[in-house]
Amino acid sequence: MATAPLVVVHHDARLLAQAAAARLVTRLVDAQAARGSGSVVLTGGGVGTAVLAALAASPARDAVDWRRVDLWWGDERYLPSGDPDRNETQARAALLDALPLDPSRVHPMPASDGPDGADVDAAAERYADELARVAAHEGSHDALPTFDVLLLGVGPDAHVASLFPDMAAVHEQARSVVAVHGAPKPPPTRISLTLPAIVSADEVWLLVAGAEKASAVGLALRGAGPVQAPAGSAVGRRSTLWLLDRAAAAQVPPGLVRFASP
Repeated sequence: MATAPLVVVHHDARLLAQAAAARLVTRLVDAQAARGSGSVVLTGGGVGTAVLAALAASPARDAVDWRRVDLWWGDERYLPSGDPDRNETQARAALLDALPLDPSRVHPMPASDGPDGADVDAAAERYADELARVAAHEGSHDALPTFDVLLLGVGPDAHVASLFPDMAAVHEQARSVVAVHGAPKPPPTRISLTLPAIVSADEVWLLVAGAEKASAVGLALRGAGPVQAPAGSAVGRRSTLWLLDRAAAAQVPPGLVRFASP
């Protein structure tokens, strides 16, 4: 498992999104060249959605064979299908509806009007089962398929996905997916990958912009534990990349290797 994160600081959120989109194209092309397919775990939030929009506007996106890409989500608001606050809805509007995807390789988290109804715990189990099904199809002995890149936003409280500080979900070690009840930001009911699922990814990219996130970034990069700062425990098996704008990077600890882009 990678131990030292790479921190890349961009001038502003727009350049951060464009650079992340370009990196994602390169990573997917490399994955497809290596094994014939690629896999990405998407994130919601302003920066995550901006990355998808930047990818939609980039001619480089056509370098990827999107029919051979698996798309997953790191978390979801447990709302009806098509609700504008769902991460899936935002991702489809920003990018996915414009791509020639294989529908069987797009894996949205269940919605509250789906087969599980109001039972979000059953919905979380359903998504865990989907992960395990695809992992078995890949020939994996684990309950998780390959994640080439797992994208995460970071909240001002240092949460990632829907793993909030001091909540039960950050302690989960056995399951890959959990229901979240009583989240401190609306809506309170959510589904989230757990930290064990997150750290199974080959690469974890944390996308953060804005001065209001600077203290969370600093806390996570100073090694705070998962109960205090879940973002600090979101690491990839091969690499961990923090993509920041200058405002979010204001409290990156001195001495941490930093690469600033124009």
